[in-house]
Amino acid sequence: MKLVVGLGNPGPRYRAHRHNVGFRVVEAIAAEAGVALAPGRFEAHFGTGRWRGLELGLLMPGTFMNDSGRSVAAALAALPVADLDRDLLVVFDDADLPFGRLRLRAAGSDGGHRGLRDILEATGSAVARLRFGIGRPELGQDTKAFVLDSFSEAEERALERHLSRACDAIASAFIDGFGPAMSVYNAAPPAEAEAADEAKGSTAE
Repeated sequence: MKLVVGLGNPGPRYRAHRHNVGFRVVEAIAAEAGVALAPGRFEAHFGTGRWRGLELGLLMPGTFMNDSGRSVAAALAALPVADLDRDLLVVFDDADLPFGRLRLRAAGSDGGHRGLRDILEATGSAVARLRFGIGRPELGQDTKAFVLDSFSEAEERALERHLSRACDAIASAFIDGFGPAMSVYNAAPPAEAEAADEAKGSTAE
């Protein structure tokens, strides 16, 4: 079984926050796969099903972001996740990446993200992760306030296609391997790349 863990804070108060985009990626996979995410098991919303040919578990810890490791460790103790290096992936927000950009990695440090840090400590394992860019706070804006605020209306309109691309990146990592998936999905999304090329062309003229 592959296990995808989305990080966020539980409850409707937090749902639209930038910090909860990991939950929204998992919800997008669940909607595509027809998986019901039920509360209770593993102190989380959890569900299983088939998705793009994969046997999949989806987990959204209900323990609050910084205590996510307890929920993940409970799930791993009970589920047939054979190889943590290949079969577990955690997705969460990153305020150091432009909105919608993805960073897929097979292992690494927590990068200052407390939710990931708690999972690394609880599992004692190198954990694959997908960082989802939520944009950078404006100069002088408090980072905590920024991540605990909602996306702008324009960002919400664009979010669906970025969530879809995140789902594609996760599927590719599991099916094609992290190397090939990283080479595709860690690059700028096509629309961003085209806009950048157009801007360079205009400058050259």
